[in-house]
Amino acid sequence: MLDAATAADETRIPVTGVRKATAAAMVRSAFTAPHVTEWLAVDVTAAMELVRELKQDREWADVRVTPLLLVAKALLLAIRRHPAINARWDDDRHEIVQFRRVNLGLAAATPRGLVVPNVKDSDRLTLHELAGALNEVVATARAGSTRPAALTGGTITITNIGALGVDAGTPILNPGEAAILAFGAVRAMPWVHDGETRIRQVAQLAMSFDHRLVDGELGSDVLVEVGRILADPGRALRYA
Repeated sequence: MLDAATAADETRIPVTGVRKATAAAMVRSAFTAPHVTEWLAVDVTAAMELVRELKQDREWADVRVTPLLLVAKALLLAIRRHPAINARWDDDRHEIVQFRRVNLGLAAATPRGLVVPNVKDSDRLTLHELAGALNEVVATARAGSTRPAALTGGTITITNIGALGVDAGTPILNPGEAAILAFGAVRAMPWVHDGETRIRQVAQLAMSFDHRLVDGELGSDVLVEVGRILADPGRALRYA
């Protein structure tokens, strides 16, 4: 029991609602799925230039374009080449369940706690359509008006820790998913480019995956593919 002096120096906040559910889910995930996290530093100078070009394009005036959009599309394209990452472990039936749909989750911090709404069939969207869908997910989450359907059925998640000024981290899997990708802050750094040291825009990617169903080769292949696309987005992202 706390004494009166200690109690007077504390503020106690009941853990309820979204925060309570999120805490339980994170504990369950962390102590059920054997997490492995890999990091990759990527020269995203070309991707940042593409972001600037899209912002200036009249056809894109109706949506907000951010680097996260390109990261999301790069992950979706990587999943297309490596669909086994889009899966979950069924402990009850001792099976690996591969999803036919890609419902991309976006971890969003809200006043009520962390929520992970997802964009259904995100792999079928054009880059412009994906931008609109991500904008809506973020806006509704911040407004506290995310529909329950958007919080279920996710298959893989992105967390944009760079928006918080953080370079890298070890993200915890959203329960029922095999992988989560963290996108760190984009910073100007010395980088060897075309044989010369230059100042380039560099970001850290960190991918955690469930080692029960994702081995090191698959996890690495997906992470490297995302990095490759971001380093040279070109037509692959603009017209995908």
